[in-house]
Formats: sequence, C-alpha cells, structure tokens
Amino acid sequence: MGPAIGIVGGGQLAWMLAEAAQRQQIPLQVQTPSSEDPAVSLAAGVVQAPVRDVAATAELATRCSAISFENEWIDLEGLAPLAAQGVQFVPSLQALQPLVCKRNQRELLQRLNLPSPRWFPLTAAIPPKANAASAGRPAPAAVCPEGFSFPLMAKAATGGYDGKGTAVLQGLDDLAALIARVDPANWIVEEFVAFEQELALVAARDRFGEVVCLPLVQTHQHQQVCDWVLAPVEASHALQQAARNIAASLLTSLDYVGVLSLEFFYGRSGLLINELAPRTHNSGHYSIEASSSSQFDLQLLSVSGERLEEPSLLVPGALMVNLLGFEQRSAEDPAADYSEQRQALSALPEAHLHWYGKRGSSLGRKLGHLTVLLRSSEPEQRREEAMQRLQQVREIWPLPGDPGAA
Repeated sequence: MGPAIGIVGGGQLAWMLAEAAQRQQIPLQVQTPSSEDPAVSLAAGVVQAPVRDVAATAELATRCSAISFENEWIDLEGLAPLAAQGVQFVPSLQALQPLVCKRNQRELLQRLNLPSPRWFPLTAAIPPKANAASAGRPAPAAVCPEGFSFPLMAKAATGGYDGKGTAVLQGLDDLAALIARVDPANWIVEEFVAFEQELALVAARDRFGEVVCLPLVQTHQHQQVCDWVLAPVEASHALQQAARNIAASLLTSLDYVGVLSLEFFYGRSGLLINELAPRTHNSGHYSIEASSSSQFDLQLLSVSGERLEEPSLLVPGALMVNLLGFEQRSAEDPAADYSEQRQALSALPEAHLHWYGKRGSSLGRKLGHLTVLLRSSEPEQRREEAMQRLQQVREIWPLPGDPGAA
C-alpha cells in the first residue's frame, strides 16, 4: 500500500477518485464539510471542515504525502503559507493561479497565443464618468467596446459552474442590466461563438514532464449542463493533434503536474478553447470503464509521483450520459433514490451505472452517470449506435423539462 494522498473536496469527483484509490491500494484522506458527502464512505480518513478552511488543510497535510483538489474554488492566498512550510500541493499553487478564474484563464491564453474567443472585462462596458454630462444628453448605462457586437456571452470569473454564472446578452439593455446586478469586476464578456461541435480533452502531466491524453471527445449540453459525451469523436488526425498540442503547451508552460481538462468550441473559426478545469472532469467519466487508465488513475499517479503512460481505449467507443434530476424530491421522499430507474438502467446491456449518493433531487442536479460501451468500429456506425443507446436511456431517465419527465 502506497503513502496516503489528500484531496480537498468530497463530492462525486472525490468519490470516483476514492474508488480508483481503493483499486490501486492508495489510502485517500478527504477534507469535506459534511459526513454525508459522497467520498466520505470510501475515504481512508476524513477531516470534516469546509474546503476553504486552511487550518483543516494543515491537519490534512499531516496525514498524507501530497494534497490535490476536487475543484478550483481554492484559497490560494490562504494556502501559500502551508506551501512555504513544505506542504506538497499537486498541481502546485503557482500552476493553479492562472487557472482558478476565467479572467486569469483568458489572460493566460492571450500570453501563450493559444486560440480562444475574443473577450473584454465587464468593467470595460461601463461608460467613463467624464462623459456623463456631455452634450446635455443622458449618459448611456452601458457601452459595447469597439470591435464587438451582440449577441455576447457574459461569464462570472469565479464561482460559476454547470451554466450558473453565465448570461447571454442580446443588446445594450441586457448589458446595462448585468452591470447593475453583479460586481462587474468579477465578470468577463466574450464574443458569441457559432460552433458546430463542443469538444473536450482530458490531459495529464507527471513530475518527469511526460504529457498523456485521453481521446478527444464530443460533449452535448442541455440547458448549459453536460448531457452526454461520445468517445472518441470522429475527427481528423490534424484536429486531434491540434488539441493535444494545445494541452501540452499549457501543461508545460505552467510546469503543471496533474490532470487538466480542456473544453473546446469547434466550427468555422477552427478550434477555440472555451474553458479550462484544473482537475478531473465530467467529460472524462467514460474512461473508468473504457480506458486502460481512467482520468482518476492519472490523477492518483501524478499526485503520487509516478510516471504516466499513454491511456488507450479498451473498446471502440463509449457513451456517457449524465443522470440529471428531472423532478424535485426531498431527501425524505421514499422515491428519492430513484431505485426503479436505477435498476432499469443497470439492466441495459454494456451499461455501467455510477450513482453519487446525494441526498434529494432538484432539476438539473447531477445525481449520477451511466457509461455505455460501444462496439461499432466505424465512426458513423458508432455514432448511430450511441444515439440508439441514448434513446434507450431517455426512455428510462428523461431530461429535466422533457414531456416525459415527472
């Protein structure tokens, strides 16, 4: 059994990491606020405290050789003294700094000259005070910076996830309303990208500088939450290599050790980076069953200081379907565990159910996921197989808002 590693966070990503840790006989210590969080049942030990509680992270550090993170909502300033004292964070706090907010990400991509949507800080849409009394006309509530036109996509720089913290702006009225209701310093605005597909890539780098990648996949969203993932995507070798080169450039330039997930837009403008996540990612869940090394294996190995090997698919492809809450159910509701639907999903051929054990259900909440292994070798046939299997899942588990949903 290897030395223990720590993870700050105890949700479904930490739970799946704990599953992988058990298979690899690596003790996992978890810092999480609730004894009912998903990872608690599988962890070797728990520090029960909020994830931004630095004193609790210091306690976690006494139990393990290195610490990693479940998500990017990290108090970098608060953790810096621990790093100075020798606590090993993987990825390092220095590598995480440009990634923990979307504005930092955009500035990083500009510095590295990597393709991404054009953007501006929301503060740039606030008219200068000096213009307020000009020409005797009412000052505009907002201005659209030169070179940009509506529609635009606004994003909170921190705290947004699964479509939360975003807004589509159709005109100056929407822009002015956003300025009035949020802290403009914490928002950015991007050009609205007309894409043909949304793609994603999970990459990892070890302490020896080796970069490995899972296959490039297609993701599909429902109300800005990931609905399904198809692996691998039908894509030219050039497109796949472009995505890998972008990932390698980012990981190497940051001296980043660990898992980094990249979301892309692909269309007439080519391949554009949408967002970066310094962690394992929804788009990589299929790798648990379909790959020689899952994204969680890659995280464990990189944090433990082991060398990484390039993962390979064990099957021609896989479809991952998120199980999003399609009705409100309190934790006390006898049907809150969806046992009937779970049993039916588990009975589907080549299907692997992951149920996160969250208490209660709300519309759009990620309650679990289902991975279906695909057997068609030809890309077109594999996509057709995937869509047929998706329909089978939908007959059991409808999307929130679908007519068949309760």
